[in-house]
Amino acid sequence: MVELRSEEEQLDAVKRWWKENGMSLIAGAVLAAAGVFGWNAWQNYQQGQAEAASMRYQQLVNMTAGNELDEEQLASAREMVSELTDEHGDTLYAELALLLDARLAVQQGNLEGARTALESAANSSRRYVQSLAWLRLARVELADGNPTQALALLDKPISDALAAQRANVRGDAFAAQGDTPAARDAWETALELAQTQDQPLYGVQFKLDDLGAEEATQ
Repeated sequence: MVELRSEEEQLDAVKRWWKENGMSLIAGAVLAAAGVFGWNAWQNYQQGQAEAASMRYQQLVNMTAGNELDEEQLASAREMVSELTDEHGDTLYAELALLLDARLAVQQGNLEGARTALESAANSSRRYVQSLAWLRLARVELADGNPTQALALLDKPISDALAAQRANVRGDAFAAQGDTPAARDAWETALELAQTQDQPLYGVQFKLDDLGAEEATQ
């Protein structure tokens, strides 16, 4: 760089540099400010969406927490599920709403509707939700008389937190196939896992007791 020989020359150089580069600096500052504003606006929007989804899901839970729904209540619940999945489909609340929708469908004897809702929930990127969907799909297949398909679903990579429940349903599937030894092993495993994980698992001991009673009469 040529050495500047006086303050006037330095001042002239600054003026020339500003004339050539000042607008780009201002534009960059404006864009940076706009980026910060846009990011904050997006964050606020996302938070607002999450809060709206949470409130809607809580309304759905409250509506379905009581006794069996009548037709009008069921229609309202289904409308809430559709609203959550349509408007907040990328949230946890939408996926939980699908699980709840499947339960409502089972209560109504609509196994195909339950299957559709659970298959959608099984597409979740959240492993626990995905695992719950597979587990409940296996129960639906059992209720529909398909123990082999239920066992195939139970071979999915279900979360370890649901291992006791998986063993329980596996026992139900083996029992449906008439494989009593495998059913007993699965139910005993379910009880052991439930104790290890400190998770109450109701009904399994009754199944084992029933097996023992059946064997005693044979």
